[in-house]
Amino acid sequence: MEPSPTVGSRPARAAGLTALAMLAFAGNSLLCRLALGRGLLDAGTFATVRILCGALLLAVLVSRAARHAVDPDAEPARGRDRFARGPADEARDWIAAIALAVYMVSFTFAYLSLAAGTGALLLFGAVQLTMFVAALRGTERLSAVAWLGVALAVGGLCYLVAPGITAPEPMGAALMAAAGVAWGVYSLRGRSSIDPLRSTAANFIGAVPMVAIASLFIARGHHITTQGLVLAVASGAITSGLGYVVWYAALRYLSAARAATVQLSVPVIAAIGGVLLLAEPLTLRLVLASIATLGGIALVVGGRQRA
Repeated sequence: MEPSPTVGSRPARAAGLTALAMLAFAGNSLLCRLALGRGLLDAGTFATVRILCGALLLAVLVSRAARHAVDPDAEPARGRDRFARGPADEARDWIAAIALAVYMVSFTFAYLSLAAGTGALLLFGAVQLTMFVAALRGTERLSAVAWLGVALAVGGLCYLVAPGITAPEPMGAALMAAAGVAWGVYSLRGRSSIDPLRSTAANFIGAVPMVAIASLFIARGHHITTQGLVLAVASGAITSGLGYVVWYAALRYLSAARAATVQLSVPVIAAIGGVLLLAEPLTLRLVLASIATLGGIALVVGGRQRA
């Protein structure tokens, strides 16, 4: 059985898991941009392949964990029983599964009619609003310094995406707002997860039929290439499947307000990834926006919270 983390190790573990999750989210953004932006795959197929591959990989990992947790001297029986069940035996959180399905479908189809900058603001604005409302309805209260960090991080994001902001198409805006709310709900549900791997596997498996049916009805046609399928598989299995497991693990160490704020780093990381991997230009705007956003997040994460 994994020992309980010591007090000194908790900040380091939280920081490491959160950083890995944000890198995975940014990777998702890059993979989606490559597949849909270059017309390598239609949105419906991308969403379906993404959720299906994530579900398959996580189901395999849960099954492998069940087969390998058989040492009677390593854990008490109750600990072995926890791994002896497959993802189908998980007490599935249907709210989380539905939220995941809504997010994946809405996010994918929204970008067919939204510019990247507009979509980022709508998505993360809705995520922030959803998670901050939940935080303030509970016992969380941010200090004045932390609120300053939130404002600085949001301002940095607005400055980063400002050149790409256009008046949004109503349906695309509604879909992206729905995606943001759904992701906020999904993240909030993850804060109570005891076993991130099995919880995420159950959520993905539950979301597969919902995403497939919704994509079938919303799709405007199918266009499939080998490169597009590879990008969708990578997005589903690695940056979504494994990335969301890491995110659920990180959420155990984050308040709702901090979990909301750290996600503002995703557009910045994705933009830096575009510079490093896609030969996009490095601009002064990106540098200044990165400093403002990441500095603001540091103030929120490092600041004290009042109950």
